Amino acid sequence: MSTVTDGKVVIMHYTLKNSAGEVLDSSSGGEPLPYLHGAGNIVVGLEKGLAGSVIGDKKDVEVSPEEGYGLREGPGPQPIPRNQFPEGVDLEAGMGFQAQADNGQMMVVYIAKVDETTVWVDGNHPLAGETLYFSVEIMGVRDPSDCEVSCGTPHGIDGTESQ
Repeated sequence: MSTVTDGKVVIMHYTLKNSAGEVLDSSSGGEPLPYLHGAGNIVVGLEKGLAGSVIGDKKDVEVSPEEGYGLREGPGPQPIPRNQFPEGVDLEAGMGFQAQADNGQMMVVYIAKVDETTVWVDGNHPLAGETLYFSVEIMGVRDPSDCEVSCGTPHGIDGTESQ
């Protein structure tokens, strides 16, 4: 039986809840999620919690902020005039994009909120500082293709989707 270990493609159904029990994301009713174990495709705490699992296992995994999306850092949401973004782009809270910091480094920022004149962006992931609660069922475990190994992500459930 295939076991969840580094270098394996794992196919799972999952439901993610916050500490209030609200469902934040789920694959229920849709396709399961494939990921390459050990490649950083999912948060480290969930990877650790799934290591050693086999097909058919159902697990509840609690992930601390430090092993999830990190602790909240920095000044929090910062205002940027709406006209600094391309016209016609539908901006929504939670969207992430790359921006250039004052020091020239590229960084990922997330939209915290949008109003008529201002877009509030934050360097923290929307789930930073949150304890995450995953309910997972392992649907499959397979060896990756050479291409999946070289690019670090699975090419779909069976490895045949083009990237």
